[in-house]
Amino acid sequence: MSSSTSTSSSSSRNRQSSQARVLAQTTLDAELNDEYKESGGSFDYSKLVEAQRTAPPLQQGRLEKVIAYLQHIQTGKILQPFGCLLDLDEKSFNVIAFSENAPEMLTTVSHEVTSVDNPPRLGIGTNVESLFTDQGATALHKALGFADVSLLNPILVQCKTSGKPFYAIVRRSTGCLVVDFEPVEPTEFPATAAGALHSYKLAAKAISKIQSLPGGSMEVLCSTVVKELFDLTGYDRVMAYKFHEDDHGEVFAEITKPGLETYLGLHYPATDIPQASRFLFMKNKVRMICDCRARSIKVIEDEARPFDISLCGSALRAPHSCHLQYMENMNMIASLVMAVVVNDDEEEDEVESEQPAQHQQKKKLWGLLVCHHESPRYVPFPLRYACEFIAQVFSVHVSKEFELEKQLHEKSILRMQTVLSDMLFREASPLTIVSGTPNVMDLVKCDGAALLNGGKVWRLCNAPTESQIHDIALWLSEVHRDSTGLSTDSLHDAGYPGASALGDMICGMAVAKINSKDIVFWFRSHTAAEIRWAGAKNDSSDMDDSRKMHPRLSFKAFLEVVKMKSLSWTDYEIDAIHSLQLILRDKLNDAIKPTYEASLDKQIGDLKLDGLAEMQAVTSEMIRLIETATVPIFAVDVNGLVNGWNQKAAELTGLRIDDAIGRDILSLVEKSSELVVQRMLYLALQGKEEKEVQFEVKTHGPMVDDVPVILIVNACATRDLHGHVIGVCFVAQDMTVHKLAMDKFTRVERDYMAIIHNPNPLIPPIFGADEFGWCSEWNAAMTKLTGWHRDEMLDKMLLGEVFNSSNASCRLKNKNAFVGLCVLVNSALAGEGSEKAPFGFFDRSGKYIECLLSVNRKENEDGLITGVFCFIHVASQELQHTLQVQKASEQKSLKRLKAFSYMRHAISNPLSGMLYSRKALKNTGLNEEQMKQIHVADNCHNQLNKILMDLDQDNITEKCSCLDLEMAEFVLQDVVMAAVSQVLLACKGKGITVSCNMPEIFLKQLVYGDGVRLQQILSDVLFVAVKFSPVGGSVGISSKLTKKSIKGNLHLIDLEIRIKYQGLGVPAELMSQMFEEDSKEKSEEGLALLVSRNLLSLMNGDVRHLREADVSTFILTFELGMGQ
Repeated sequence: MSSSTSTSSSSSRNRQSSQARVLAQTTLDAELNDEYKESGGSFDYSKLVEAQRTAPPLQQGRLEKVIAYLQHIQTGKILQPFGCLLDLDEKSFNVIAFSENAPEMLTTVSHEVTSVDNPPRLGIGTNVESLFTDQGATALHKALGFADVSLLNPILVQCKTSGKPFYAIVRRSTGCLVVDFEPVEPTEFPATAAGALHSYKLAAKAISKIQSLPGGSMEVLCSTVVKELFDLTGYDRVMAYKFHEDDHGEVFAEITKPGLETYLGLHYPATDIPQASRFLFMKNKVRMICDCRARSIKVIEDEARPFDISLCGSALRAPHSCHLQYMENMNMIASLVMAVVVNDDEEEDEVESEQPAQHQQKKKLWGLLVCHHESPRYVPFPLRYACEFIAQVFSVHVSKEFELEKQLHEKSILRMQTVLSDMLFREASPLTIVSGTPNVMDLVKCDGAALLNGGKVWRLCNAPTESQIHDIALWLSEVHRDSTGLSTDSLHDAGYPGASALGDMICGMAVAKINSKDIVFWFRSHTAAEIRWAGAKNDSSDMDDSRKMHPRLSFKAFLEVVKMKSLSWTDYEIDAIHSLQLILRDKLNDAIKPTYEASLDKQIGDLKLDGLAEMQAVTSEMIRLIETATVPIFAVDVNGLVNGWNQKAAELTGLRIDDAIGRDILSLVEKSSELVVQRMLYLALQGKEEKEVQFEVKTHGPMVDDVPVILIVNACATRDLHGHVIGVCFVAQDMTVHKLAMDKFTRVERDYMAIIHNPNPLIPPIFGADEFGWCSEWNAAMTKLTGWHRDEMLDKMLLGEVFNSSNASCRLKNKNAFVGLCVLVNSALAGEGSEKAPFGFFDRSGKYIECLLSVNRKENEDGLITGVFCFIHVASQELQHTLQVQKASEQKSLKRLKAFSYMRHAISNPLSGMLYSRKALKNTGLNEEQMKQIHVADNCHNQLNKILMDLDQDNITEKCSCLDLEMAEFVLQDVVMAAVSQVLLACKGKGITVSCNMPEIFLKQLVYGDGVRLQQILSDVLFVAVKFSPVGGSVGISSKLTKKSIKGNLHLIDLEIRIKYQGLGVPAELMSQMFEEDSKEKSEEGLALLVSRNLLSLMNGDVRHLREADVSTFILTFELGMGQ
């Protein structure tokens, strides 16, 4: 599927692609199901998968098959025989449907029960209370009052006629309660309504092991969970089965008993687990098949009921005959499968955490945890629930690993993108990205790449021939002429006519169109080239029957499906390609403007050095940056009329650019902000630019009813060539969400104050639960904290009714937070105490409470655990305020980091324009002195590029940081002149004279080292010396050079440079910052000196400071190699 990199975001592209893929896959599932039923013994899975994949688009006949298939999946009426089912009318509690085996299981009279007169008969209309003892019937009836009846599962009931106990697993359907009954084994200790808590105890060891993992490895995480499930359940084989982006599956981790064939590394086609089955896994997250050879049981329904019974959520639901055949061919009789469900969009999770409204986050099926057994095996409900809980905890950790992996990939791509951009700016030629090292193939994972530029083709590695590249470009211009880019995992499926000629070594392609004639291509080979199955047979004589469904044949079918497909392109790869595309577009489009070039060359040739050409280039670049900026930017003229309004400002306010131009700026701001804006505009027109001023802007159009947009604004006076102010540019930061969040935190703070001033402040908020999971304690402090009274909370399920991620009194942020609370309670019930853990919930009014939670076991006089006590630790007012300020500071720091990243790229473009101008100037016959100035500007340019690259460093103040030296030969004079040039304007402003008292032999000395870093050190130290020199003072630079021989013709030079300046010198507290890496507060000068000292240490040198009467001196020592 192609995607236009200019018209949709990566998230929307992903959603559209996913929806189309699910629709196509469901259609294919229905076709295969139909073929299976019609073919019988001649069903050839491998051939049919490939045949159906290439079938024509969905038509009316096929649509009817799909609808029938989905209806059959959801309303099938056959069950597994390990239990029975009753469907109860909610109003009368009478039976309206039952399984054929229910009368035998629930009403058979036992000789052990002597007091049964007129035993009940089970049929349509039977009242369920007549089948069970009073305690069980009451518990079932209680389920009617629960919104989420699953919280009560399992309910323990006992038959009146036989006395046998059963687990009743209840779920609500339209107008009825559907109940599965599973017999309690004689050797099993029956769980009661606290079944969930009992299950948590069973899961404690596995959860503890998962949570102890350090993180950073999906392989280790998956291997750990399959090992724990293998030990807990006793199945013969346990696998972690992962779905890929195109919905095909992979056995990612596996453990088996000795002697079983391994399936580790096997890949399944998407049809092996149909979309309908995946939908059912999202509804019923644990699926058990006890015996694939057992006879299925039918469901008998009341003929008068208006709708069919749904078995989607039933553990008893019988599997499809096709799946049963598959299991038998594997020699696996029983299975247990758990769904691994993760968040589909992390951004939605962030929104949910701040909103008290009931927000349901979108989920997706990451994969399955699959258990197989070679003989019939029944797993009782408490153990199944324990496995489901383990899968939930595993899902939380999978989400964390996903996020970590995504961040690492994005950081790697960003670094490579920065390197490629820097190469482009240095060389000013797009050919750099294919001829240099690194190149475009290092930006994203691919097998080949190509650049089509000016009709010529440059190829890298596994790329099509030159004629084929031209043919692909022609196809793009004809079929995708309106698209600025395309990405596909199959050129064949995308409709490229020449796909078959390319072979399976070139299947996937990503394209970045720079213009109609210049294109960058990335290519990928077929997916099968990436696949290695550890379980594949190598003996050609050992053939499989193609009519039998088997994992090896699924693997064969998968290889057929992906023969013409590559790995899919990820969202962050497409975004990286798009970013490089924008940079290249500027380079190539500038190169094809001969009129502009001729005009610029003529101006430079005439030595009009007034900077007009350079200003034009920089102005053009800045306009583009402003229009595409991620922050709101707008401008006004001297009369206050808007003459600039970028896309971000339009997006935030709802006021279109055309409607904003010409409007008075005061008409666009709130009444309360008019005086602030007037003052800011007046001062800016006088040349006084205010910073970080807050005001509110009105919203318009469809957003007119929204709250005003809150901006933090910096004013920047716009000047003409003569320096006269002709307008004001406002660069703003949207603080609306931040301000609303701070207001909410302020309201929460007031709640905390009320708690702190409680007459009995020594008693913290306390709640508790008994061993069955019912809330048994809720003190006055909890009432004040949450707004919920004691009598409203007692006898509710603690996990589910009191605390849950939805439909609970105290709603938690999300499902992950609920799983975390379950882990804490589980640990306490298992006999383990807990440290203070971060906890949070929404109180009765919808306000979010952040606190710490301790959970401790409650014991009786015999030492038996009878429940849990939970203590909430709410921060003091001062600490809470500090945490709020810290959180706000962290958010502000994060925004600044993003701004730094943007500014680094933004600065590079004007620098490129300056570099071009200087190169052009060199060809205009400049004299020697003018050439020296150009050379100084080049050296300063290199220094700025080096500093921009340092922005990637996490901490540049530590010696162990990644600041490095790039060794090359240079002349000391060039470094000194460039460093001195950087302080001359400051010296002129203070009337300071700078003298360079260095011998000519020293300045002309050719040395080996990092000249750019040395230039950075000298300029920083000179900057500090000038700043602390008095007006009218002087700064002198002197040097001493000592040569020493190492071996043969190799020599080192020990250099000492002294920078002497008048005045009292640098204050002692500032000098101390140069030696303290861990100092929390550093001034600009202290940071410069510390970085300079660290760089000197890399050159085996140091810096000292001498203070004498009215004179101070910096002494820099370092070591360089002697140039050849």
